[in-house]
Amino acid sequence: MPHLFEPFALRGVEMANRIAVSPMCQYSCVDGLASDWHFVHLGSRAMGGAGIVLTEASAVVAEGRISPQDLGIWSEGHIEPLARITRFIHEQGSVAGIQLAHAGRKGSTYQPSEKKQGAVPASEGGWQPVAPSAIAFDRSYALPRALAEGEIGAVIQAFAEAAERARRAGFRAVEIHAAHGYLLHEFLSPLSNKRTDGYGGAFENRTRLVREVVAAIRSKWPERFPLLLRISSTDWAEGGWDIEQSVELARQVGPLGVDLIDCSSGGSVPGARMPLGPGYQTPFAERIRRETGVPTGAVGMITSPEQADHIIRTGQADMVLLARGFLRDPYWPLHAARKLGQKFPWPVQYLRAAPEGSPTRAASVFDEP
Repeated sequence: MPHLFEPFALRGVEMANRIAVSPMCQYSCVDGLASDWHFVHLGSRAMGGAGIVLTEASAVVAEGRISPQDLGIWSEGHIEPLARITRFIHEQGSVAGIQLAHAGRKGSTYQPSEKKQGAVPASEGGWQPVAPSAIAFDRSYALPRALAEGEIGAVIQAFAEAAERARRAGFRAVEIHAAHGYLLHEFLSPLSNKRTDGYGGAFENRTRLVREVVAAIRSKWPERFPLLLRISSTDWAEGGWDIEQSVELARQVGPLGVDLIDCSSGGSVPGARMPLGPGYQTPFAERIRRETGVPTGAVGMITSPEQADHIIRTGQADMVLLARGFLRDPYWPLHAARKLGQKFPWPVQYLRAAPEGSPTRAASVFDEP
């Protein structure tokens, strides 16, 4: 069986190990532009040895942001600041990936560090969010406008065009964000999707937008580069999206070109009771992998090297994604390799701090796409 530090290939892209930096919102942008903060934040995790570094949710349209401070990729002006980051990540031997997102009804909110909470008014740079149905996420959120059926094509096109910009920015992987109660997840879940047209009601209709986004991105995204899909495997709420539907969705999107399912959960409705604990979402990754044959990533309260290695060695998932672990320690993979007795290369600049006998990696720019 593979282990945590065995290379992992998806299509024509090989990652040096099975460790991914999970998307983490930084709320540090002006007009969606990546800043020096993003360069250091993402670049340091690549220096730390992550196999793939995923950006935070990157809005495909301006009104698809969670907050006015979110990262974006809806215009040509976003490409070069991101390209600077991807070049550096690739120089470290990691793979640069981007998460494409639309916040839907959970958009136009204050960033968490603000004293104010809830909806940002237009006078402070906010906007009216859109959703499958005109149902607010919670009392403090703005009432969204339900998308007309004729408007949905523009959303699909926005995802495809964002993927094309991502290619030009040098990314080697794209992840579609269809989790945590954002727009694509809103269409999946019967708790937020009350439509009666071709995008609501039956499972086939509720999953239609995700399938069409996958197909549209694949039409723009190079065949040799992988496409990931993050889903909430369950809403943790009665009558909502659940693991059975997630398994069936994975069966449908695999043939359309999705190479890995990133298995998260929750976020669709407030107050859902989640059984938090170490690796609490890993069983979702294991089940989807086992029943569909589609590779999966496990995420959620994966903290120790031994735990992460066990997930891979026992075939529960093909990758592990860490968020808070990387916030606490940007060099988590280097320290994990030492703890697990694996010889994993350190940056040549850090050789004097590496364990005795550790290999080193020199910077080498990947070929242009």
